[in-house]
Amino acid sequence: MQIRELDLKELVTVFDVLSQLRTELDYDEFEDLIYEMRSMEYKMIGIMEGEALLCYAGVAVQTNLYHKRHLFVFDLVTDEKYRGSGYGKMMLEYLHDYAKMGMCKNIVLSSGFQREEAHKFYEKNGFAKKSFVFLKSV
Repeated sequence: MQIRELDLKELVTVFDVLSQLRTELDYDEFEDLIYEMRSMEYKMIGIMEGEALLCYAGVAVQTNLYHKRHLFVFDLVTDEKYRGSGYGKMMLEYLHDYAKMGMCKNIVLSSGFQREEAHKFYEKNGFAKKSFVFLKSV
């Protein structure tokens, strides 16, 4: 087993797991968005067992006035076949070290209201609820 950055040749593997979280995305839209997000240094990180992706995180180091330099976690999902096996916690520990190496002050993520189990998981792993995210369609 290894934790490593994934590359663009592994998009199909990533999509198979990420689509369990981002159910509204089809593959073509996913691929277009991944290519577009490269400009923000979006990194795809996976816990791999051979060719199998067990857990996925999509992250980017960002800077703003309220979180300062931080690691933003856009996506974090463990393949449903492996949930409850500790891979999510393992990924968060890896991301903590990744953020420290990137000289980040915080790890930041957003999670939908309906994902109550995820909220418990994040709180159990040291995250605090700090704000609401507001969205308005244009």
